[in-house]
Amino acid sequence: MPANLPPLSAIRAFEAASRHLSFTKAGDELGMTQAAVSYQIKLLEERLGFQLFTRKARKIELTDHGAQLAARVVDAFSALRSAFEDVTELNAAQLVVSSNTTFAVNWLASRLFHFQMQNPDVGVRIVPYGPKSDPDFSESDIVVSACKAPPKGWVAHEIVQADFTPMLSPGLAESIGGIETPEDLLKLPLVDPQDPWWPMWFEAAGLEDVDLSGHPSSRMGSQALEANRAIAGQGVAILTPYFCKTALENGQLFQPFDLTCRADSESWYLSYPPALRTSRKVRLFRDWVNSELERDGMPVHGKMAVVA
Repeated sequence: MPANLPPLSAIRAFEAASRHLSFTKAGDELGMTQAAVSYQIKLLEERLGFQLFTRKARKIELTDHGAQLAARVVDAFSALRSAFEDVTELNAAQLVVSSNTTFAVNWLASRLFHFQMQNPDVGVRIVPYGPKSDPDFSESDIVVSACKAPPKGWVAHEIVQADFTPMLSPGLAESIGGIETPEDLLKLPLVDPQDPWWPMWFEAAGLEDVDLSGHPSSRMGSQALEANRAIAGQGVAILTPYFCKTALENGQLFQPFDLTCRADSESWYLSYPPALRTSRKVRLFRDWVNSELERDGMPVHGKMAVVA
């Protein structure tokens, strides 16, 4: 700020007093006492070297210099108020969600229309992030992350646990006469055989120390992409059943075994910075996500927790 600009507190007091022509009413607006407003005006007059108000018994009036200054200052504060109102309204009307690709493609894409119908005044911009990138914690209102912890101090809700089990297309299963035992899966290509979920599942199925080194590497890093490869008959993918619900129901994918596993602490989390804890748009989206999960019969795990 230029060195010759008076203190902002004094300018604010003058602007309010010049509109109300009352130190008392200006104080009520600013949350100050009448004496504090009078003191700020006195400081401003001493700084400028001339009087801004003529004090009378029951009222104050602007001097000629005061009226000249008030016209410009009131306009300036009006422009400032408009600027803050505009940016506040814009912020309240747009929700930015940084989302893991699987959640964005397999969950949000088919449901977001319903949220927008229920909340037509809130525009939603989805920013998906891929397997080799991180969630946009700096510019997003809400982040849906998979196995990536939110920053310290953020409010986090666990929304979907990362259960997993093998899935494949019915046609691929029939190509070897069907899948009867876990060993049968090893006769087929595996989508992403380096995924740590594979040895965990095979061990739970009774096959310890399974050697998957002979399977060609095909790292995809996203369940959305891996599910598409499995639907296309290109291999067996290890996936979270909840995110493949539609493909399982319409027969594009086949889950040969009821056995599902879960890695400790691996989940999808919905999180947001503490400053947005009471934000209307964040609350609406969070509650809508929970209602959709409940409608699907999913337990809502997400007790609110602040990331330590």
